[in-house]
Amino acid sequence: MNTTRKIIGWREWVTLPDLNIPFIKAKVDTGARTSALHAFELETFTDNGVAMVRFGLHPLQKNDEVQIYCTAPVVDERVVSDSGGHKEKRTVIMTPIQMGGETWPIELTLTNRDTMRFRMLLGRTGLGQRFSIEADASYQMGRPTTKLLSKAYGIKEE
Repeated sequence: MNTTRKIIGWREWVTLPDLNIPFIKAKVDTGARTSALHAFELETFTDNGVAMVRFGLHPLQKNDEVQIYCTAPVVDERVVSDSGGHKEKRTVIMTPIQMGGETWPIELTLTNRDTMRFRMLLGRTGLGQRFSIEADASYQMGRPTTKLLSKAYGIKEE
C-alpha cells in the first residue's frame, strides 16, 4: 500500500468545476474543521422539491469587480463558529474540488469573507487524508499565470 501523500502548502489554488470557478486561492487551515467559501446575495429557493441556493462570489482577492453567480443544492444549514468564536448559521453545499490532479467532493459553508484575506478556507474535513501540509510552503500544486487568470475571468492583464 502506497502511503506517500502529495505535499501542499498553507495556501493553494483550487478549482470548483461544478460552480464554474476555474481558479480560487484557498487558505489551507487544519485548525478549521469546516471549509468555507466567500458568498454574497445568498438566496434560497426550491426547484422540483430540492432546496437550492443561488449566490454571488468574488473569486479573486482584492477584486470585487469580478463576480460569478453560482447555484447549488443545499445539503444542510448549521451553526459554525468562526476563528473569533462568533457563531453564525450558514448554508452548506457539496461540490467537487480539484487540486493537484485530484478531484473529490467537499462540503462548503457559504459566508461573506470580504474582510478575510482568502475567499476560500480549506478545512481539515475537506482535506481528509489526501495531503501532507508543509506550513512554510505555498502553491505546491502550481499556480495559474496572470495571463490564464485574465483569460478565465475576462480581465485585462496588468
